[in-house]
Amino acid sequence: MQRFFIYLILFISAFLLFGWYFSNITSYLILSLILAALLRPLTNRLNDFHVLGQHIPRWTAILISYSAIILLLITVSFLFFPLINNQIQILSNLDLEGIYQQIQRPISNLEQTLLNYQLIESQPGFLFDEFKKNVISAVSGFDFGNFIGQVIDTTSTLAIGLMAVAFITFFLLLENGILRRNLLNLIPNPYFELSVATFTKVERLLSNYLSGLLFQMLAIFTIASIGLSILGIEYALTIALFAAVANLIPYAGPILGATFGIIVGVSTGIFIEASEVTYLLIKILMVFGVVQLTDNILLQPLIFSKTVKAHPLEIFVVIFAGAKIAGVLGMIFAIPVYTIFRVSVLEFFKGYKSYRIFKIKSTN
Repeated sequence: MQRFFIYLILFISAFLLFGWYFSNITSYLILSLILAALLRPLTNRLNDFHVLGQHIPRWTAILISYSAIILLLITVSFLFFPLINNQIQILSNLDLEGIYQQIQRPISNLEQTLLNYQLIESQPGFLFDEFKKNVISAVSGFDFGNFIGQVIDTTSTLAIGLMAVAFITFFLLLENGILRRNLLNLIPNPYFELSVATFTKVERLLSNYLSGLLFQMLAIFTIASIGLSILGIEYALTIALFAAVANLIPYAGPILGATFGIIVGVSTGIFIEASEVTYLLIKILMVFGVVQLTDNILLQPLIFSKTVKAHPLEIFVVIFAGAKIAGVLGMIFAIPVYTIFRVSVLEFFKGYKSYRIFKIKSTN
C-alpha cells in the first residue's frame, strides 16, 4: 500500500509538472473539457432527435451546438456595439482645448494652495504647463507600430487557441466518454472500483460547480441590469453582462464590474454640474453594493461550500495560489483543479480504510 501511495504522489507531481511546462496545451484541454461538459446535454438531446425516422448524426448535433454558441456570442456582442460606437463618436469629437480648460481650474487651485503655504517656489501656471507638457510627451511617444504588432500577435494567439479548443471539444463530444474510458483502462484491476467511484464523484461535483457558476452569472446579470435600469443608467444591460462575466474572476471580478460601470456611466453621460457626476457614482455603487452583498452572502457560499464541499478558507488559499501560478486564468481554474485532486485523495484514503483489496495488499 505504501508503494501505491508513492506511485500516486509521483503521478500527481508529474501531472502538475507537465501541466505547468505545457501550460498552453493544458489550458486548451481544460477549456475543452468545460465546453464539452456544457454542450454535452444539448448535443445528446439533438442526437436523440428523429428526422424522417433517423437519428440526427452526432457530428451534425455537435455542429448545431456550436452554432448555438456562436449565435449566443453574436447576440451578446450586439449589446456592446452601441457602446463602442458611442465611445468612437466621443473620441472623434474630443475637444482637447476644452478638456484642458476644465482641468486647468483644479490644478490652478492646487498650485495656489501650495504657493500660499510656500510648499513650492514657481511662477503661477507652472503645474498646468508641466501637466500639459507630460500629456503631449506621452501621446507623441506612443509607438503605434508596436501597438499594432501586439494586437496582431494577440489576435493570432486567440485564433489559434479558439481553433484548438473547438477541435478538441469536437472529438470529446463525438467520442462521448472516450477520455474517461481511456483513463480507466490505464488503471489496474484491483483499483478499478475505487477509481470509478472517484471519477463519478469528481464529475458530479464539477457539474454542480459549473451549474452553480451559470446560476451565479444569471443572478448577477439580473440584479445588476434591473437595478441599473431602475436608476436610469445608460447601457444597463451591457454593464450587467460585463459584471456577470467578470465575476468569474474571484475577488477581483466585482471590482472590475463596478469600475467598468463607472467608466461607462461617466463617459456616456451629459453633466452640467459636478454634483450630477457624484450622484451618478452613488447610484452605480449602490447597485454593485447590493450585487456584492448578494454574491458574498448567498451565491458564493451556495456554489463553493455546497457544490465543491470545501471550507471557505480552503477556497481562499487555493484561489490565491492559482493567481500566483497562472494569474487570472489560475484564479478561474483553481477551484475545479483543486476539486479534482482533493476528491481523488479523499476517495483513495477512504478506499484505503474501506476496501478489502488495500488491506490484502498491505498484508502481503
